[in-house]
Amino acid sequence: MQPVLQHPWDITPSQAIALQQLLSQHVIRQDQVGAITRIAGIDVAYHKDNDTLIASIVVVDAQSLEVIEERAWADTTVFPYVPGLFSFRELPSIIKLLSTVTCRPDLIICDGQGIAHPRRLGLASHLGVLFDIPTIGCGKSRYIGEFTPPANDRGARSDLVDGDEVIGAALRTQQNIKPVFVSVGHRVSLETACQWVLHAAPHYRLPETTRLADRYGRQFHEQRTALAPPPGPPTVC
Repeated sequence: MQPVLQHPWDITPSQAIALQQLLSQHVIRQDQVGAITRIAGIDVAYHKDNDTLIASIVVVDAQSLEVIEERAWADTTVFPYVPGLFSFRELPSIIKLLSTVTCRPDLIICDGQGIAHPRRLGLASHLGVLFDIPTIGCGKSRYIGEFTPPANDRGARSDLVDGDEVIGAALRTQQNIKPVFVSVGHRVSLETACQWVLHAAPHYRLPETTRLADRYGRQFHEQRTALAPPPGPPTVC
């Protein structure tokens, strides 16, 4: 997989904000999806002691949720830690990761936000626009917006609102479990996004796509750590 839209990554935070404002105009909030036979989850995990990150993707069958392909990519972050600009830290590595994928998904569920973002361009929307692929943002926590807690039944949801604009939904994927926050990424309506997140979360709070990508990323990191050569003897000057 390769992006259909390119832009510079070696930019300042102020330039990144301006770019977000520009790219947000290209986000499509209505359904423009064909037959969905494969869905994917993308997760990014940071090393606790340095700037290393692990980007991972798992592609699954859209109906059975059985794993079709798993990939991961280890990289080093370059862009500074700035709230609201995480996609500029993570997408360069995700783009490299996606270049290794052989089974192109028809839909990607991202562990993060779509348009539920101050400039309406969270990671899911940024990724969707660059690759022109249907994407959904599914965050573990609310980033912006206000909501009324949905009913406790599985499938219950309430609007996530910023001012007078609905930017997402608080969706209860399991009974009596705190909701996830779903938002349009690109080329998927909010209604469709909620349906797919609910379908992908038959047993747990998070979609299987997110859970499996996180698990594979952890396994990949453990394997890299186990294969790393031991530190050599100290240098004597």
